[in-house]
Amino acid sequence: MDALQLSVSGPWGHFRRPETNRTPLTHDFITKTALIGMMGAVLGIERGEMRDLFPIFSEDLLYGVRFRKPVRKETHGFIVRDAEYPGRAKASGERKVTRRRYEFLREPHFQVAVALQGDRVDDHFDAFRKHVAQGKAQFPPVLGWHNCPANLELASTGTFDGPKQGDFTARCFVSSDHDTDTGEADFHVGIDRIPTYQEDFWNHPDRYETVVYPFGDHELTTTGEFYEYSNGERWWLI
Repeated sequence: MDALQLSVSGPWGHFRRPETNRTPLTHDFITKTALIGMMGAVLGIERGEMRDLFPIFSEDLLYGVRFRKPVRKETHGFIVRDAEYPGRAKASGERKVTRRRYEFLREPHFQVAVALQGDRVDDHFDAFRKHVAQGKAQFPPVLGWHNCPANLELASTGTFDGPKQGDFTARCFVSSDHDTDTGEADFHVGIDRIPTYQEDFWNHPDRYETVVYPFGDHELTTTGEFYEYSNGERWWLI
């Protein structure tokens, strides 16, 4: 499979966990649906066209994430609505300020692998690779929110071979179905359930994947499915 690896970083990031609406929390890393949205921005695809492309991108692309820095989070409050108090507002001019607190990733930095497993978006994939290599973006790429700008660099291009089965060491996330030894780890190991498919800008609840991952530049010892990159690295891809 044709593939590339990206360095994705920025001062802030927020990839909202859907079960936290009132005080939104963030996933620890960029999700597949957020990555697809970022690719659309780089290519300058308008929202209406992107609505139809999201399911195709979701099915024809595979992705994996590796942490380049430990996860750091901060919570900040924002004014999200400025509404008049009922009744007395017209007379007094008094207004109601509503604040909401959001959790953000602080200075996130990921290595993201993207592989092309279908042929319906090969032109978009090739155009995205060229845009990133040239440092071009039609719309500003963001890390979830529009006030979280993203820095993209093309780390490498190559191919993925697989899927294969066996023992391997992974610096990326792996499935909860992998036989992963976390008991001897002297670093933090995370677990999350992330969206992998979007249609009509809605993440299908039955297309989430539970993943296990090491924080920072560490590696997990695991057994199960993997894809092998051109340089010999082994990744698990969704």
